[in-house]
Amino acid sequence: MEDLWPFNEEIVARAIYASSLPIISAVGHETDFTIADFVADLRAPTPSAAAELSVPNQQELLLKLKGTENRLQNALYKKVEVVKLRYEKCMKASVFTNPMQKVNESYLVLDQQIKRLTNAIKLRLTQKKNNMLQCITKLDSLSPLKTLTRGYCIAEFQGKMVKSSKDLKTGDKISLRFSDGQKEAKILEE
Repeated sequence: MEDLWPFNEEIVARAIYASSLPIISAVGHETDFTIADFVADLRAPTPSAAAELSVPNQQELLLKLKGTENRLQNALYKKVEVVKLRYEKCMKASVFTNPMQKVNESYLVLDQQIKRLTNAIKLRLTQKKNNMLQCITKLDSLSPLKTLTRGYCIAEFQGKMVKSSKDLKTGDKISLRFSDGQKEAKILEE
């Protein structure tokens, strides 16, 4: 136990704990424990076991590397398969198999819109035309010229329309407008 006592010193324990390099403690034999064993990164029962623990088995490393290589290769194959399936799906889309289909569909929609717009314009024009004809009919019925066709006439004196018999005197020359022409007349009495 006296031979191992230096590994129980506080200064040694603090140095092992503060070391940035990994430390394997392998002093003594399997049954001997020191403070250095508890602060080290790894404890080995003997110095020979420490040598084995510090250097991994080459066969095990090669097997791990081979396993990792196989997993990566399988993952890559799966990724390639997924990308291939996506590519095939995209290539089967109608955009690639029949590129003019979308253009033709757009033409159909455009034709429908043009027909709808044309019909709306025709309907609006018909409505405006009917409205205009109604207005013309109303104006025509109120027109003084229309009144003349029913047997009336318009009397004018000195270029102005006569509205009252009181506006005329005996001897005044007036103009009478009929639906088919104009005649001159003279007022004979008041």
